Amino acid sequence: MTAPSYTPAAGGTAAPGPAYTVRALTGIPEVRPGDDLAALIAAAAPDLADGDVLLVTSKIVSKAEGRILAADSREAAIDAETVRVVARRGSLRIVENRQGLVMAAAGVDASNTEAGTVLLLPQDPDASARELRASLARELGVDVGVVVTDTFGRPWRSGLTDVAIGAAGVRVLDDLRGGTDAHGNPLNATIVATADELAAAGDLVKGKAGGLPVALVRGLGHVLGEGSARELVRNPADDMFRLGTSEAVREAVTQRRTVRAFTDDPVDPGAVRRAVAAAVTAPAPHHTTPWRFVLLESEAARTGLLDAMREAWIADLRRDGKSEESIAQRVRRGDVLRNAPYLAVPCMVMDGAHHYGHDRRDAAEREMFVVATGAGVQNFLVALAGERLGSAWVSSTMFCRDVVRRVLDLPENWEPMGAVAIGRPAEPPKERPGRDPEAFVEVR
Repeated sequence: MTAPSYTPAAGGTAAPGPAYTVRALTGIPEVRPGDDLAALIAAAAPDLADGDVLLVTSKIVSKAEGRILAADSREAAIDAETVRVVARRGSLRIVENRQGLVMAAAGVDASNTEAGTVLLLPQDPDASARELRASLARELGVDVGVVVTDTFGRPWRSGLTDVAIGAAGVRVLDDLRGGTDAHGNPLNATIVATADELAAAGDLVKGKAGGLPVALVRGLGHVLGEGSARELVRNPADDMFRLGTSEAVREAVTQRRTVRAFTDDPVDPGAVRRAVAAAVTAPAPHHTTPWRFVLLESEAARTGLLDAMREAWIADLRRDGKSEESIAQRVRRGDVLRNAPYLAVPCMVMDGAHHYGHDRRDAAEREMFVVATGAGVQNFLVALAGERLGSAWVSSTMFCRDVVRRVLDLPENWEPMGAVAIGRPAEPPKERPGRDPEAFVEVR
């Protein structure tokens, strides 16, 4: 059998780059649990040389390591390998698996294995690559790179490609930041996923159904070095697409917390306006728009409002006969608004409300508008959480509406419905106590 191979052609008149070849290795038999994978590869590539890179399909690594599971249900195996569901559509699940990889079905594969069994990914693909590299050094006395590959789909792109899930002796990322391109322009964001490019090149000659699980790249010795495929997994804090659409909505809802301590980091006004855009999609009676958001973006505006509110509060507490010590304690507890770098005051307007001239029906009409305003504020808080902003909805403006309207120069029919403190949380949120949804449900 002739092994498929690929040699890139040099074109144009520019100085050619490094020439390399990629070829699939033939003669590797069906791999069984306990097989010496290094010995099988060494027998198929006795000419292996320093600087070569081997691209090894994860399936044969899994088989050699005994990662074969008798399973009546592939879904149960996927459940067992899943750490976090990223997105779900029908029976398809994109998940984060035990290896930290985000992929379809946790990498559990029912193909290329006997009926009634499934293949799991290697338990530690980087460790598998290191062991294979060390064993080949002992077998043949060569210094090679090893990349363990698997097939992924990709966000934004149709089709599948091989990527690196384990690596040893290969620089998996090539950080070009700080350099310049051919025109002298600075490279500010260019980090090349070298190991993934190698994996994809190997897939060109291995194929998906050719029974050729290993490819050899020759001529790219400069990619050898220290590296781990873990470096290719994006840090969660930098991952803008960590969740699917419906999962992101649920995550924002469940991760929303009342945050009372903020960093000094400034708040992006654009993020707040995006949250307002989400707020005004809430349901409301009679096709009305009962929401207004007053955004206090200057220190003077925040301080002016909070000082006036504090004076009004202190006056109320004194009228109630509270001691000066008790008043001071209460005022200190209210400092969550003062310590926030950004404030928003949601207001309700009842333009479009029906007037029945009947106390009970008019009271119900007002309640509908209050509920709609609350729905808008909930949307606002959840959207802020989606922007990685903490918030605290504090009721204080409802107790001194005349003061708030006067200081902020608001129309008489705007009813302040609390104030929302906004900022970057100063510490990770505490675990929310578990609540059984069934405790809040009555079925009739």
